[in-house]
Amino acid sequence: MRTRPPPPATAPRSPTPWPRPPSPPTTTPPPAPPASAWPSSAAAARSPPPAPCPAGSRPSWRRPSAAIPSSPPRPSSSSRPRPFPPPKPPTTSTSCWRPSAPDRPGRPRAHPRTPVPLAVRPRDHARPSHHPVDGGELRLIGFDPRGVGRSTPVTCGLEPEEENWLRPYKEATFDKDVAWAHDVARKCREKSGATLKHITTRNTARDMDLLRAVLGEKKVSYFGYSYGTYLGAVYTQMFPGRADRFVLDSAVDPARAWRGMIQWWAEGAEPAFDRWTEWAAARSERYGLGDTPKKVDRTFWDLVQRADEKPIEMDGEKYTGDDVRGMMRGAVFSVKEGTELVVELKKAAAGEPASAKRLPAPAGTTRPAADADVPSDNGTAGFWTVVCNDNSAAWSRDPESYRRDAIEDKGRYPLFGDFASSVKPCAFWDRSAEPATVVNNEVGSLVVQNEWDSQTPLPSGQALHADLKGSKILTVLGGEGHGVYPSGNACADGGVEDYLTTGKLPAKDVTCEATAGSNGDARENRKRDVLPGAPLPQRSPDRF
Repeated sequence: MRTRPPPPATAPRSPTPWPRPPSPPTTTPPPAPPASAWPSSAAAARSPPPAPCPAGSRPSWRRPSAAIPSSPPRPSSSSRPRPFPPPKPPTTSTSCWRPSAPDRPGRPRAHPRTPVPLAVRPRDHARPSHHPVDGGELRLIGFDPRGVGRSTPVTCGLEPEEENWLRPYKEATFDKDVAWAHDVARKCREKSGATLKHITTRNTARDMDLLRAVLGEKKVSYFGYSYGTYLGAVYTQMFPGRADRFVLDSAVDPARAWRGMIQWWAEGAEPAFDRWTEWAAARSERYGLGDTPKKVDRTFWDLVQRADEKPIEMDGEKYTGDDVRGMMRGAVFSVKEGTELVVELKKAAAGEPASAKRLPAPAGTTRPAADADVPSDNGTAGFWTVVCNDNSAAWSRDPESYRRDAIEDKGRYPLFGDFASSVKPCAFWDRSAEPATVVNNEVGSLVVQNEWDSQTPLPSGQALHADLKGSKILTVLGGEGHGVYPSGNACADGGVEDYLTTGKLPAKDVTCEATAGSNGDARENRKRDVLPGAPLPQRSPDRF
C-alpha cells in the first residue's frame, strides 16, 4: 500500500496556482476512429411573456412550461455553423428578471442551459436583493445547446454499464478498458452519424450569437456555470464586440480543455485531502479518525487496503478500495462530507451499523435523461461529443500512453490519478473539425470561484481570469462546492448582483470569506446533485 506524504502543518489560505500546461495545438491532423458524448439539461420551454415586476424585487426565475416551435432565420456567414443536415433549432424560455440595466431597461440576457436550467426559481430562503431596481425588465433566455435535451439530442445507444467512464487502472482489466473506449467511440459514430462532428463548443457559441440576432440585440449578457464558463469564454473570443455582462461561475481553464481538466480533478484532490486530514484530526474526539493529520491519513488508506482485500458491505452494496477512492475524490472538498464518508465506511468495515445514505455515488456513475423525448444516454453521449470534438489534439491515439499516464499519475495523485488519466473514448474519436479555441482577449467579465471546488479547482478559475485580461475574479476563501451564486453569502452574491445590475466590474479582484450557511447550502446541493438555486437535479456526477 502506498503511504501518502504527511500534509503540511497548516493549510494555505490561498492555494498557489498549479503549473499550467502549454496552450493546445491550434492545428489538427486528419481523422482517426471515434467514442461517446456530454452536457445534461432538461428540455427548454416557454413561460408566459415577461411581466413587470415590483420595484425592489430580486431576480425571479421560472421553470419553462411549453416548447417554442419557432424556426429562427439563417445566420450570417460569419456566425453560421458549418453545413450539415440542419438540426432542430435550440428551444428557448423567457422569464422576468427584474434588475435591469439603468441605461437601458428591458435588455435581454442570453443564458445557455449548460448543463443546468437557467430559468428556475431560486430557493425559498433566498435573501432579498442587495440592490434598488430601476423600472423596466430583463428577459432571461435559456436554451438546450445543440446535441443536448431537445436540440437534436445525440445518442450512442449505450447500456448503463457502458456509461461508467471513470475507470481505475488495473493491469488485468486495462485491455478491456481500451475495448470499452473503442466501442463507445464506434457506437457514437454509428448512432449519431454526420451530425456528431458539428456538436462543438464553437458551434454552440455561434448558436448563441444567432439567438442574439433573433432577439434584435447588438450585445448579449450571460451567466454560465462550469462548462458554461468555457462556452462563455469561447463566445467572447469569437464575438468580442457582442459581449456585454458576462459572469463565469466555477471556471474551466481553456488551455486544459478537455483532458487536462479531467486530470485536474486528481491534482486538485490532493490539497483538498490534506486540508481534510487536518480538519478531522482537530475533531478526533468526535469522529475518532486520528488525532494528527498523519493518523487520519493512515485511517483512510487502511480502509482502502481493507476494501481492496475484501469489499466493505453496507445496505446491500459492496464497496471496493477503488470505489472508496473514487467517492472520496469529490467528498473531500467538503471536510464534513469527507469525514462522514470515512466514518460510515469505518463502522461498516468493523461490522457496526452504518448507512450508505451518507455516501456519494461511485465515480463515473450517471443518471438517465429525465425527459422521455430524450435518449437515456444523452448526458453521457453529449459529454463525450463535446469533450472529444472540441480538441482532439489533446488526446493521444496510442492506448499504451494512457497506461503509462495512469500508472504515473496514480503515484503522483494516489486518490484519483489513475481514474483521471486512464484511457477514454476520445482516444478513438474522429479528428476535430476546427482547431481548439485559444482564449486571449480584453473582454470585461466577472470570474467567480470557490477555493474548494471539486470539478473546477481554484487554479482553473485563476487561469481563465488570466486569459480574459479585462476580467476581475471574485474568490470565496474557504468556499466549498461547485457553483457559487446564489449561496446566501452577502459578499459573493452582492458582488455578482452589483455587476449584473450596474454593468460595472469591481476596481480590483474581490476576496470573500465563506460562511457556515453558504457551505452548508453547497453540501445540500451536492447531495441532490444540483447547482445553486436549481430545485431539480440537472446533471450527473463527475461532469463539468
